Amino acid sequence: MTTDSSTEKRPFNLSRWAIGHPSIARFLFGLIILAGALGLMRMGQKEDPDFTFRVMVVQAVWPGASIQDMEDQVVNKIERKLQETPHLDFVRSYTRAGSAIITLQVKGDTNPEQVKDAFYQVRKKVGDIANELPQGLLGPYFNDEFGDTFITLHSISGDGFTYPELKKFAIQARDMLLTTPGVEKAVIIGDQPEKIYIDVSSKALAERGLTIVDLQNAVKGQNAVDPAGSVDTGLRSVRISVEGDVTRAADIRELRLRAGNQVTRLGDIATVTSGLEDPYQRKYRFNGRESVQVGVVMAKGFNVRDVGKDVEATYQRFEEGLPYGVAVDQISDQPEVVKDAVNEFMEALGEALLIVLVVSFLSIGWRSGLVIAIAIPLVLAATFAIMYEIGIDLQRISLGALIIALGLLVDDAMIVVEMMERKLEEGLVKIEAASFAYSSTAFPMLTGTLITTAGFIPVGFAASTAGEYVRTLFYVVGIALVVSWFVAVYFTPWLGYMILKQRKHAGTHHDVFDTRFYRRLRSTVTWAVRHRIIVLVMTLVTFGTSLWAFQFIPQNFFPQSSRPEILVDLWLPEGTSIKEVETQAKALEAKMMDDQDKRFIATYIGEGAPRFFLPLDQQLRNPNFAQLLVMAKDEATRERLIVKLRSILAKDFPSIRAKVDRLFLGPPTGWPVQMRIMGPDRQEVRRIADEVKARFQANPLLGAVHDDWLEQVPAMKLVIDQDRARALGVTSQRIRQMLQATMSGAPLDDFRDGEETVSIVAREPEATRHLLSSVDSVYIPTDFGGSVPLSQVAKVVPVMEQGIEWRRDRLPTISVRGTLPDGVQSNDVVTKMYNDMKDLRAGLAPGYKIEIQGGAEDSAESQASIAAKAPIMLAIIVILLMVQLQHFGKSMLVLATGPLGIIGAAAALLISGAPFGFVAILGVIALLGIIMRNSIILVDQIDQDIAAGMERSEAIVGAAVRRFRPIMLTALTAVLALIPISRAVFWGPLAYAMMGGILVATVLTILVLPAGYALFFGREPKKAKTDAQAPEPEQIEGIERPQLALAAE
Repeated sequence: MTTDSSTEKRPFNLSRWAIGHPSIARFLFGLIILAGALGLMRMGQKEDPDFTFRVMVVQAVWPGASIQDMEDQVVNKIERKLQETPHLDFVRSYTRAGSAIITLQVKGDTNPEQVKDAFYQVRKKVGDIANELPQGLLGPYFNDEFGDTFITLHSISGDGFTYPELKKFAIQARDMLLTTPGVEKAVIIGDQPEKIYIDVSSKALAERGLTIVDLQNAVKGQNAVDPAGSVDTGLRSVRISVEGDVTRAADIRELRLRAGNQVTRLGDIATVTSGLEDPYQRKYRFNGRESVQVGVVMAKGFNVRDVGKDVEATYQRFEEGLPYGVAVDQISDQPEVVKDAVNEFMEALGEALLIVLVVSFLSIGWRSGLVIAIAIPLVLAATFAIMYEIGIDLQRISLGALIIALGLLVDDAMIVVEMMERKLEEGLVKIEAASFAYSSTAFPMLTGTLITTAGFIPVGFAASTAGEYVRTLFYVVGIALVVSWFVAVYFTPWLGYMILKQRKHAGTHHDVFDTRFYRRLRSTVTWAVRHRIIVLVMTLVTFGTSLWAFQFIPQNFFPQSSRPEILVDLWLPEGTSIKEVETQAKALEAKMMDDQDKRFIATYIGEGAPRFFLPLDQQLRNPNFAQLLVMAKDEATRERLIVKLRSILAKDFPSIRAKVDRLFLGPPTGWPVQMRIMGPDRQEVRRIADEVKARFQANPLLGAVHDDWLEQVPAMKLVIDQDRARALGVTSQRIRQMLQATMSGAPLDDFRDGEETVSIVAREPEATRHLLSSVDSVYIPTDFGGSVPLSQVAKVVPVMEQGIEWRRDRLPTISVRGTLPDGVQSNDVVTKMYNDMKDLRAGLAPGYKIEIQGGAEDSAESQASIAAKAPIMLAIIVILLMVQLQHFGKSMLVLATGPLGIIGAAAALLISGAPFGFVAILGVIALLGIIMRNSIILVDQIDQDIAAGMERSEAIVGAAVRRFRPIMLTALTAVLALIPISRAVFWGPLAYAMMGGILVATVLTILVLPAGYALFFGREPKKAKTDAQAPEPEQIEGIERPQLALAAE
């Protein structure tokens, strides 16, 4: 080892220290590799990163209430209280006769802990007004676990088995799954409750002087759980229990009803049956058979693939005990999806790593390439270890970030290796070459690394759901880049000391730039400097043209997924019975059942599919809705099935409003094109919405145009003759109660069947309760002990009424929606249509609004959240530039080169046809730091040469020539490393934007930055003295600013 005999104390040099303590370097090297391997093996794996669902659902049911009653007595009171919730974004509700669902949306910039507190406040505030809500209201019920995602979803079905039997099997499966490691919840979904129905006509009761109240009292008296006391014997207390509770339908038939002196056996006047809820509220089917489904939610901190294996083993044990004919089919298998996704990205990561290594070997020789080949896995290992420790899983965003970082993290190692090679050529011994690389590059490389990382700050701190979804991009890239700097200054010199070859000569000068290529490059740069005004003006014109060209680039929010599932939404006219919805869904099933492109069809009647996919736009319970989940065999068959489904629906189901779509990545947004109309008066809102809908229908691109208030529904209005009613002792309340009881059913009591609770319901016999004409003949009890038919006190008038009403922030709100053909980006269409409605919006009365909704709205909010963090990013970059360059004007010059990437990004997106969505925006923002890093290198080299005594004009041109190869080499490495993810649907737009931006901006930097430097700083100062020969830049002493050096040939 060469030592310095000078008595002058050397400044600390980390590279020299690493070489001087090889045992520590070897130990740390092995430790990092081991930690990285363990971290990679133990790291959680998911399909998508977690993000907080800032949505809470509040549901209330008030049987018999009209829409107006629900709004006045329930919805208004709850919504008014909910508007006091901290961090509230908006409250949205939809109301039907007898029920309402209120959705509370928390602001996107609210952190998860504050979201939990907000949901607690919702429960508390609604609880505070419980005494203000009407009697008979069921609920309010709260659901703040809206984002729970099932990692597995299984169907249990079987020909010849009843639903209760299938449910018992599902309960067995659930209980077994709950004991499986890593399972937080096992949920039976698609549950249809059992009930005991007493079908008895109001006339039969009236003839015997009985009422529904008498029937209820009889059931309760037989079924009540009351204490029977105990006997104290002196030695012990003996409890007394009374048997005879209702346990089956036969027990109810034997009940005796007394009216005066007359006793009636219930079975003589009523039919008592036990069965499923009728009409049911939801039903699930699988491949044409009714099914019960079981979903598993994974506990936090577990690996989805490990839990998936344990769940599969549990199901195998479960199936061993099932009778013949019961089928257990898997609908969703997230562990397998994650396995395929991670394997695909690991292959892409391997491809990117191979590309980087090949570029390194070909560009700087095999020995230098070997140093980089060892350094890169070391950086990745350290990154994996840190990711594991801070809880970042392997998922779509973090894996993409690793590939992006791979093209950037090689820069530091390449800088150090090339500097060592150069100094070895000059005759320095290896330890001096290594230590010189540290002293001349360590701090500047750190500055460049931090500037590149700062370019991702808007991604890491964007306060929105979309920002939270992609947040790990910032952390993973930042970790990888900082780790790459440490590896470059500590391990790379140590590796170079062992691998690079010591030169035998003392360094003879050889001008590597005296070649035909470099002479042409010098001429080009010289022309740019001499014609700097022209170059800068042309650059500005090109930049402006690229901004103008963005209007021709399709825009979206998040892209579609490549998963094979297809969702088919079926909306039948408002007021359609759920049984008719099932009939239509079964008809569509039948047409697709023999198609060879599908694997299976799962049908959900009355609500949408459970959340088997984190970004799923889940549909809440709705009686006129059904959703089919069609699983294709692969992506190609998925596209064929979509075409077939759309054709069948258009031809054979013209009255159904249908939407056939793929799954989409990113936060759910719903229909492709949406606008909402809000205002204080529902009739005016309806009128404006009809105008908007007419313009939607006039657009040839839009299909399935509708609004969410849907059609009016037939209703029956009772006009009560109050004078006659009072004379007969009949009240309006009693009329409503009897109609509800006889036509829809009146709950009398519950009986207990093991863990299950079965409701006992009285209703009109089937022969009459489905007839509109039977309403007149319902008997109403009077105050005088008898009953009279309804026709004696009221007249039935048929009317049409609004079946459903939506509100947003307590204002009537109608959303107009439509579908788009494949390949047409929704943001483009909805933005153009909104601008075309300027005349309509201008004519609105105060308080009325037309607003963009859905993906375009969420995209704008997400972009705004990124833009809000841009000033912080720019401030940090400027500070770093000032620290490095210590000159405000030059810092601004470097900063001005950042947007040059937009030119290449626009060109690449136009050529590739990739959309400019949220992910592509992230790439364009990240370009700022990457491009400015190269600009710093060039400006710093110019300053070094000027400080060494060169003429400014020569320094400007010479620095561009000398830095061309290393700048282009690192840029090319970054571009080529992005090729593997350019094929991915999600990352493709970002990859194209970054590849085009880096490539074009790097070339422009070689010309534009020298021209700008010459324009603003090219004037020669008066010389204090003339040196006979300008020394090399590295030999200048006393320069306070740290040197930024990238190996020059």
